[in-house]
Amino acid sequence: MKKVHVFTSLALNYLPKARALFRSLRNYHPEFFLHLGLADDEQGLIDVGSEPFDNIIPLSSLGIPSWRGWAFCHSIVELATAIKPFILRNLLRREDCSKVLYIDPDIVIFSRLDDILTALDEVNILLTPHQITPESSLQAVIDNEICSLKHGVYNLGFIGVSANTEGLRFAEWWAKRVYHFCRAEISHGLFTDQRWIDLVPAFFDGVGIVKSTRHNVATWNLTTRQLTGSVSEGFQVDGKPLGFYHFTGFDKGEHEYMATKVCGRNESLKALIKWYINEIIQSSKDPLAQTKWAFGYFSTGEPISIAQRLVYRERPDLQLRFRDPFDNSAKTSFLKWWQQKGRLQYPDMFDTKTADSAIDQIRRSLTPGFRITSEQFDWHKTSQHLIAALSSPRHRAALTKRVSNILKHEGIKGLVSKLKKY
Repeated sequence: MKKVHVFTSLALNYLPKARALFRSLRNYHPEFFLHLGLADDEQGLIDVGSEPFDNIIPLSSLGIPSWRGWAFCHSIVELATAIKPFILRNLLRREDCSKVLYIDPDIVIFSRLDDILTALDEVNILLTPHQITPESSLQAVIDNEICSLKHGVYNLGFIGVSANTEGLRFAEWWAKRVYHFCRAEISHGLFTDQRWIDLVPAFFDGVGIVKSTRHNVATWNLTTRQLTGSVSEGFQVDGKPLGFYHFTGFDKGEHEYMATKVCGRNESLKALIKWYINEIIQSSKDPLAQTKWAFGYFSTGEPISIAQRLVYRERPDLQLRFRDPFDNSAKTSFLKWWQQKGRLQYPDMFDTKTADSAIDQIRRSLTPGFRITSEQFDWHKTSQHLIAALSSPRHRAALTKRVSNILKHEGIKGLVSKLKKY
């Protein structure tokens, strides 16, 4: 018998909070098969038998090409979202799969989702917009509607996909896009995996949009929805049972701030937030909550900086040379290159006064990012790096002396060889 497969994606340190999602799914839909998508190294720290989910899907099992180099290019949030279409694709290919639901780890289910499942019987892809009702005040337009124009019309805290040809075609397309463009760079029209979904109703057939106000309730739509009820009696939205609530931005305090701003006098909302705090309060004491992200450090323990990720992402020559940029055990490694040659090519990134602007400068140029496709040497990009290095008085003399020595002892061929290694 075919099953509904449900997954979320996260790093290990978020699992204690995500158990609230899994417990709620177990409560209302014990028939679902639940997966934990892990943008991390499991490190033998999870006993599935004692968890409220059925299976772990680690990043390493997803068949992502050159996955370690690819993972290096992403922040923790970017990576946790980037693996979603790859997990979706793999689940849709299972013979026992009828439907797949993705649900964010900061969501909790409050009643059965039978209307969602029924809708997926009729469509191939099911989306939930951030808003389904126009705002009535200019401040709410700024807070919500314009925010959706920046981050995406549809909230990817939820997506439902049917296990059919069109559903799989969508998953393949989405995976191809986020392989190169899963970035939180709003200036380029990108917000991790989410902005891509704005194109889905135009690109694919059988796309359904959830118009029920009971689902994906969050601070971005509370101005147009009436939350009532209590923990003991159950919560309702516009008179219907609350389906699922999205506690977005909870850790940073953003959720409570926006909830107070838009519905400060709503006692039901206060009760719901208090319930969630009590639900996850023990999670901070769980040792897993203190687990370091495996992809946040080099193999020898040094933390990976934003600058290092960006430079590697933008340099196919470095991607080819250092297939596993995390590994610092070899005589030549990405970290050693960064400390020696990176310092010459990107001097501004090693100066605390200029590092931020240097990072912004790299981000201004939109490129395909990680792309191990050719051994071709990029002379244009290398010349740009050399010009930038020469513009720094501190490094010009050292670089000039180094070039002079190479020419003296190894000639032009030696210089070309050295440049290729950059």
